Amino acid sequence: MSVDWNALGEVAAVSFGVTVGVVVVFAIGVLALSARDTVRESGGTGTGQLAGAGACFLACACAVVYGLYLIIPQFH
Repeated sequence: MSVDWNALGEVAAVSFGVTVGVVVVFAIGVLALSARDTVRESGGTGTGQLAGAGACFLACACAVVYGLYLIIPQFH
Protein backbone atom coordinates (compact mmCIF):
# COMPACT_ATOMS: atom_id res chain seq x y z
CA MET A 1 0.00 0.00 0.00
CA SER A 2 1.31 3.40 -0.97
CA VAL A 3 0.17 6.76 0.33
CA ASP A 4 0.18 9.74 -2.02
CA TRP A 5 1.37 12.34 0.49
CA ASN A 6 0.97 15.23 -1.93
CA ALA A 7 -2.70 14.41 -2.50
CA LEU A 8 -3.25 13.97 1.23
CA GLY A 9 -1.66 17.35 1.93
CA GLU A 10 -3.75 18.97 -0.80
CA VAL A 11 -6.98 17.55 0.61
CA ALA A 12 -6.03 18.65 4.12
CA ALA A 13 -5.19 22.18 2.98
CA VAL A 14 -8.37 22.58 0.94
CA SER A 15 -10.58 21.22 3.71
CA PHE A 16 -8.94 23.53 6.25
CA GLY A 17 -9.37 26.53 3.94
CA VAL A 18 -13.01 25.78 3.20
CA THR A 19 -13.75 25.21 6.88
CA VAL A 20 -12.20 28.53 7.85
CA GLY A 21 -14.05 30.23 5.00
CA VAL A 22 -17.44 28.87 6.06
CA VAL A 23 -16.83 29.87 9.68
CA VAL A 24 -15.82 33.40 8.63
CA VAL A 25 -18.87 33.80 6.38
CA PHE A 26 -21.14 32.54 9.18
CA ALA A 27 -19.54 35.00 11.61
CA ILE A 28 -20.13 37.83 9.15
CA GLY A 29 -23.79 36.78 8.98
CA VAL A 30 -24.08 36.90 12.76
CA LEU A 31 -22.36 40.32 12.75
CA ALA A 32 -24.86 41.56 10.15
CA LEU A 33 -27.76 40.42 12.35
CA SER A 34 -26.22 42.24 15.28
CA ALA A 35 -25.82 45.38 13.16
CA ARG A 36 -29.47 45.06 12.13
CA ASP A 37 -30.54 45.13 15.77
CA THR A 38 -28.43 48.24 16.33
CA VAL A 39 -29.96 49.97 13.30
CA ARG A 40 -33.48 49.03 14.39
CA GLU A 41 -32.86 50.48 17.86
CA SER A 42 -31.82 53.73 16.15
CA GLY A 43 -35.10 53.90 14.25
CA GLY A 44 -34.04 52.38 10.93
CA THR A 45 -35.37 49.32 9.17
CA GLY A 46 -32.19 47.27 8.85
CA THR A 47 -33.32 45.48 5.70
CA GLY A 48 -29.86 45.71 4.11
CA GLN A 49 -28.26 44.01 7.08
CA LEU A 50 -30.95 41.34 7.05
CA ALA A 51 -30.37 40.67 3.36
CA GLY A 52 -26.62 40.45 3.92
CA ALA A 53 -27.06 38.06 6.82
CA GLY A 54 -29.43 35.93 4.76
CA ALA A 55 -26.91 35.79 1.91
CA CYS A 56 -24.16 34.72 4.30
CA PHE A 57 -26.29 31.99 5.85
CA LEU A 58 -27.41 30.82 2.41
CA ALA A 59 -23.77 30.56 1.31
CA CYS A 60 -22.99 28.47 4.41
CA ALA A 61 -25.95 26.21 3.76
CA CYS A 62 -24.88 25.74 0.13
CA ALA A 63 -21.37 24.77 1.23
CA VAL A 64 -22.77 22.21 3.67
CA VAL A 65 -25.14 20.72 1.09
CA TYR A 66 -22.34 20.53 -1.49
CA GLY A 67 -20.12 18.77 1.05
CA LEU A 68 -22.86 16.25 1.75
CA TYR A 69 -23.27 15.75 -1.99
CA LEU A 70 -19.58 14.95 -2.28
CA ILE A 71 -19.62 12.55 0.68
CA ILE A 72 -22.80 10.56 -0.01
CA PRO A 73 -22.31 8.26 -3.03
CA GLN A 74 -26.03 7.79 -3.76
CA PHE A 75 -26.20 11.41 -4.96
CA HIS A 76 -23.71 10.86 -7.79
